[in-house]
Amino acid sequence: GESIHLSENKNVYLFDEILKTSPSNRPIPKNIDLDLACLIYTSGSTGEPKGVMSDHSNIIFAVDSITSYIGNTEDDIVIDVLPLSFDYGLYQLLMVFSFGGRLILEKGFNYPAQILTQIEKEKVTGFPGVPTIFSMLVNMDLSSYDLSSLRYMTNTAATLPPAHILKIRDTFPNVKLFSMYGLTETKRTLYLPPSQLDAKPDSVGIAIPGTEVWIEDENGNRLGAGEVGELVVRGRHVMRGYWGDEKLSAQRFRPGRIPGERLCYTGDLFKMDEDGYFYFVARKDDIIKSRGEKVSPKEVENTIYKINGVYEVAVVGVPDAILGQAIKAFIVKSDPHLTEADVLRYCRNNLEDFMVPKYIEFVAELPKTSSGKIKKAVL
Repeated sequence: GESIHLSENKNVYLFDEILKTSPSNRPIPKNIDLDLACLIYTSGSTGEPKGVMSDHSNIIFAVDSITSYIGNTEDDIVIDVLPLSFDYGLYQLLMVFSFGGRLILEKGFNYPAQILTQIEKEKVTGFPGVPTIFSMLVNMDLSSYDLSSLRYMTNTAATLPPAHILKIRDTFPNVKLFSMYGLTETKRTLYLPPSQLDAKPDSVGIAIPGTEVWIEDENGNRLGAGEVGELVVRGRHVMRGYWGDEKLSAQRFRPGRIPGERLCYTGDLFKMDEDGYFYFVARKDDIIKSRGEKVSPKEVENTIYKINGVYEVAVVGVPDAILGQAIKAFIVKSDPHLTEADVLRYCRNNLEDFMVPKYIEFVAELPKTSSGKIKKAVL
């Protein structure tokens, strides 16, 4: 075919030059909305990555639903520091194409000062992030940057600790923060309207527009407010299944009430309040069974995050001959003077006795996937 002129940078293709080599008429579609659009692989934070089959209607529905509650317009400028192999990063691209805005692609958040300078320079309005990125932000001095162009921030991949939410609110009082929950198998599932952030900072919200969620026990019974069970998702964003794995697909994606309908059983434990807002408890596989009690690692982590000098924390269960599992906290600290005694003292004053960690280990960093999720399986 005709060669495409490159800019002086040999790795950059000029869009206008690419267009000149393409036909002026739109190609005739050769597929329908139920055809496979892409395979998006899970992060692998809890095991081997799995290829999630997304059809065109799944993607279009998810894009429309997310952009509707965020309120995106063609004036939005979004900076994307997330891998495009990660569904959260990829969807920034798809969403911007949908609402006609502008996207700034960056290779990551390894050099925060460079990203913040770019936000200031390009007048960025939208900043999607993950907890590890926001952990860095709330521990930085941002006074030398003009970030007043920011209209909204979004968080997913893992829930934000309420302590970080409060710091973000204090640092960016005019920015709407969307605390969200999702998994690759449904793209996005829940979002907390920013107007509810102060009242319910530890909630990840309600079902995204056009979908339904509920909580079930192990016998398939729907549960009410205050009861803990597995989150079940219904909607057009429930993906097609796992590529090449019918057995695992059947476990995760199950028939609904309507013939041909798929429900997603998330494998995550949640509870709901009287107002219908949902709260992440733990992944089923992450629950720690200690002293005959079930302990949510997230609850222990959220408490430890309130301690001054804690940068990041991950809580896991380790085998124990007497307790069954003992609670261990891996902590990255920002204050070198923080001690194990300080952490245990705070935990004893703010947690039930059976939830207090038996072990504290300070580490230089926590292992993470390319999408920023903490890999607890290797701790």
